[in-house]
Amino acid sequence: MVAANKEMVVYCFDTLVAHYNSEEAPPPAFDEGQHPLCVTWKKVANGGEPRLRGCIGTLESRCIVNGFRDYALTSALRDRRFAPIQAKELPYLECTVSILTNYETALDYLDWEVGKHGIIIEFTDPSYNTRRSATYLPEVAAHEGWTKTEAIDSLIRKAGYIGMITEQLRKNIRLTRYQSTLYTMSYNDYVAYVRTTRGTAPTTNGARLGNY
Repeated sequence: MVAANKEMVVYCFDTLVAHYNSEEAPPPAFDEGQHPLCVTWKKVANGGEPRLRGCIGTLESRCIVNGFRDYALTSALRDRRFAPIQAKELPYLECTVSILTNYETALDYLDWEVGKHGIIIEFTDPSYNTRRSATYLPEVAAHEGWTKTEAIDSLIRKAGYIGMITEQLRKNIRLTRYQSTLYTMSYNDYVAYVRTTRGTAPTTNGARLGNY
């Protein structure tokens, strides 16, 4: 099984930096594979808790090299919940890569563990008779301090449902649970890694950013 690692995060940072420089990113230092994956960007401001700046991935298996290249940019620049990340924000970013594994069909909407499982829900919106779906990565519910029911209700809203959330609606959910491996790195740790392994710090349009 492929596990998330440092080189995958480095490749995501490389890809974003290369985008700002209108260049090609250096080739990745990890092997090919086929897995569902996700890239999450957060921003640390004024020493506070990192705040989400973009998170997009795929629940279907795909080539992880192309996947991390594509979703590093998609999550940074095209997450519709946020303005695109700008180059000047790089020093304040941290990146998390997730490799998703162990997909299982749950018995019901409570058949999963907070902090262990990510969840995918699918249900029919009774107001419009349309199918809706959404997912949270394994770390989300634990980070937010949610109970399982609170996480489910939040995910129902994330899926776009605006009606009353009833117990009957919850019971009609088809839930798939999964697990993940993840790796997180700050921009300054990325810069230090690049300096150590390549002998020079990354730049954006010729200017160095960060503490190096």
